[in-house]
Amino acid sequence: MNICKNWWKEAVVYQIYVRSFKDSNGDGIGDLMGIVEKLDYLKYLGVDVLWLTPVYQSPNCDNGYDISDYRSIMKEFGTMEDFDLLLEESHKRGIKIIMDLVVNHTSDEHEWFVKSRSPEPNPYWNYYIWRDGRDGKAPNNWGSWFSGPAWTYDENRKQYYLHIFAPKQPDLNWDNPQVREEVYSMMRWWLDKGIDGFRMDVIDMISKTEAFPDGEIHGLYGDLAPYCIHGPHAHDYLREMNEKVLSCYDIMTVGETPCVTLEEARKYAGYDRHELGMVFQFEHVELVKGKYGKWSDERFDVRKLKEVLDKWQTGMQGIAWNSLFWSNHDQPRAVSRFGDDGTYRVESAKMLATCLHMLQGTPYIYQGEELGMTNAYFENLSDYRDVESLNAYHELVEELGESHADMMRYLKAISRDNARTPVQWNDGENAGFTDGTPWIAVNRNYRTINAEAQIRDENSVLNYYKRLIALRHEKPVIVYGDYHMLLKEDPDVFAYERTLDGAKLTVICNFADHEVECPLLSNDAEILISNYQDRAQNVLRPFEAVVYETVSLSSCWHLRAAGC
Repeated sequence: MNICKNWWKEAVVYQIYVRSFKDSNGDGIGDLMGIVEKLDYLKYLGVDVLWLTPVYQSPNCDNGYDISDYRSIMKEFGTMEDFDLLLEESHKRGIKIIMDLVVNHTSDEHEWFVKSRSPEPNPYWNYYIWRDGRDGKAPNNWGSWFSGPAWTYDENRKQYYLHIFAPKQPDLNWDNPQVREEVYSMMRWWLDKGIDGFRMDVIDMISKTEAFPDGEIHGLYGDLAPYCIHGPHAHDYLREMNEKVLSCYDIMTVGETPCVTLEEARKYAGYDRHELGMVFQFEHVELVKGKYGKWSDERFDVRKLKEVLDKWQTGMQGIAWNSLFWSNHDQPRAVSRFGDDGTYRVESAKMLATCLHMLQGTPYIYQGEELGMTNAYFENLSDYRDVESLNAYHELVEELGESHADMMRYLKAISRDNARTPVQWNDGENAGFTDGTPWIAVNRNYRTINAEAQIRDENSVLNYYKRLIALRHEKPVIVYGDYHMLLKEDPDVFAYERTLDGAKLTVICNFADHEVECPLLSNDAEILISNYQDRAQNVLRPFEAVVYETVSLSSCWHLRAAGC
């Protein structure tokens, strides 16, 4: 298979949710200088790229995903001088930085929206999506993804504006070329400063269907997804962005694309499409759908997970590049969702890491994942901070009649705040995250799960991640090798091969909490890495992962001939 080599294909990305990473000044909120303090830890881990969630000025309706000034730093996070120092110190250590680009919407406190609200026409009047009402009500029946209607009436302008998310997050009008040029100018400004790329928030939503028809009723409102995702000009606008900005720099780009299909992903990230480097698809983290969509505590089906992972590996192979992740700031903790955060927490955390990092694509580690951090399991609604979680609770309990007990179970399983508790640095007060009062409670298990203890433990989850990352840097087959699924019908084991120029890896991962038979186990093959200390025998143990390596003589000659 002929794949063009790129530095970002060979990299491992570490996502930092800045508010919860490390507080340097005792105000209980993570900040840029806190990241600077921990750069040597990240260098020890071996990651190549830091993805920072939004650090721009924001009133924090949605924890920074509502931006009021794209060229200023949020005061809680520090100053632009702090950012420049972080960029400089990261680059000194060979670590790149990509920024979160949030341009589907802004904050309603952004200067553009303030001027757009004017009753008198002005240059900003069409920067957002404004519509007259219909029969004294909203322009259509769409519901926001953060609960409630997707339209809010503005008394000043006497019209409704669209917000796919919270009312304080009005959607930009990308059909206006002035808006696009404003965005491109801002992107160039950051790239000229020296950043190494962008993760693009809900970038597949920037183009909306012009007619704004009613959506199919789901719950209280109509579904806007068919009219706001992969809209009529989404690919046109991204090709324009690539031509005017992205292609002018040696950078990494990844688009967050909710509801993306394989067909659409090939367009966004296709090698010959000139749009993005890769996209995030969410099919594998949306396997469970309850009566209220994501709000459920049901367990996923391993066979369905295997089917989805295989679909994206085979479907993108040779056409586009995959991004690989188990969790992020919008998803619960990986070990709680896909593994076992009790008896087999360490084993299952390592298994999940093995499964993911051996696939073809660029792997993403969400902060704390390398420690096997777990869901928060908050007991009280007052412990939650996430706008989506709180809105969903009030809508489902107060308007749709769901019980308090059931909704609290759902929040413990799926709330975004599960991933947003502070990183557990040590077993001291507040897990070493802050000398003050943390903005959200620290997980109660920090005395046993923390970075300081794991650095000292050769067999910790942290040091297992470190070995996985080092292997990726050493072995081209992990990055560029072909993928082929094995044991397709097995209900518990996900197994696959990676092959490149005579080198072969056989990856075997048991997703069950019990022993299972596996015909692929070998007493003779060389083990590249495994999450148990001794060799697997006739069965796979609970959550066991093992990777066998085979290298042919022809491969050795090829590598020598290439000067490797």
